[in-house]
Amino acid sequence: MEWNKSNMKKLLIVVAFAILLLVGLQNLPAVLAFFGFLLRLFFPFLLGLCIAFVLNVPLRFVERLLFRQKQPPRIVQKLRRPVSLLVTLVLVAGVLFVVLFLIIPEVGKTLQTLAGLIPPFITKTQAWVTELITQHPEWADWLTTLDIDWKGISTQVMEFLKNGTGTILNSTVSVATSVFSGLFNFFLGFIFSIYVLMQKEKLGRQIKKVLYAYLPEKYADVTVSISALAHKTFSNFLSGQCVEACILGILMFVALTVFRFPYALMISVLTAFTALIPIFGAIIGCAIGAFCILMINPIQALWFVILFQVVQQIEGNLIYPHVVGNSVNLPSMWVLVAVTIGGSTMGVAGMLLFIPLCSVLYAIFRETVGRRLHRRKVPAEKWNPPAPEAPDPSADPPSSPSAGKPAIKEKE
Repeated sequence: MEWNKSNMKKLLIVVAFAILLLVGLQNLPAVLAFFGFLLRLFFPFLLGLCIAFVLNVPLRFVERLLFRQKQPPRIVQKLRRPVSLLVTLVLVAGVLFVVLFLIIPEVGKTLQTLAGLIPPFITKTQAWVTELITQHPEWADWLTTLDIDWKGISTQVMEFLKNGTGTILNSTVSVATSVFSGLFNFFLGFIFSIYVLMQKEKLGRQIKKVLYAYLPEKYADVTVSISALAHKTFSNFLSGQCVEACILGILMFVALTVFRFPYALMISVLTAFTALIPIFGAIIGCAIGAFCILMINPIQALWFVILFQVVQQIEGNLIYPHVVGNSVNLPSMWVLVAVTIGGSTMGVAGMLLFIPLCSVLYAIFRETVGRRLHRRKVPAEKWNPPAPEAPDPSADPPSSPSAGKPAIKEKE
């Protein structure tokens, strides 16, 4: 290796990186605390980018639907983005309102029914206990012989209440602070997402300028290409998730209507809404639906759980891999692998991230393999052999080794 200026610069960069890595590993708690501070500092803006990315999918659909003219007037060009964004926000808010309007009243009625059933249940329980003691008087005698320190128990309860009051107060203040901080971060992130969506083309150009200004052109091209692929894949995955949720909601509505279950519309809408959350969303929808039906007919609630599991298995094994897999150009087998690995490593967030992430890696790896095969001039017959030809039924059957020989006469 020649000791020129370029090689010396690369060597210094490698040495500096090794020193920084060594120092970081020796002070790992401080490094993690520093990155945690940066994450808390920039969390509202990261949340805003996520909100902008989600809203960008319906925003593009609304823009294509409302503004189809290729060369609109200047005033239309200025109003295109604000009007489309306003319509998108109204649509999203309308969907959330409809879902909450259908779910919350039914859940409230179920809670009222449950509150009305609790006093008769307590009365029946007391009567059952009294009857049980009457039938078994030895139990009453055994209870009277128990030596229970009621004074000590009352003292412990009073101490718990004294000490627990401060703990509960501190917990309440902590929860209130967390809720206020979460609402503030969400509001700030939402405002930031509006700015991002209003100027997304300008921001895209600025990011490309920075990449080409500080990176070699070759690496800048690769970064832009991978970013475009990731953006397309994640957008298609989000669209596929919405389509899959609608399909599941329709299947649940048809099944519940055919078998005459109560709350068919409410449970179907709730199932479709919670289906955006893999695994846990289905559990939430099933639990709330079964709880609502339980107040009317406990046996029917059990049948609902069975029916829900059947529909969930059909949707999860037949519909989900094909709908979501086709939306991200990922085979069904790798969709299942991505969901399993993502859920095992990062939970719900991993399930949502690993499918488009694996799709991006799959596309990059497939393109890399294709380039290497072309560079090495490997013929297609090596890795993609032709399928064996089917035998022609009109052709004569192959002659057996005994063909042409006289038949052997059986012994009399």
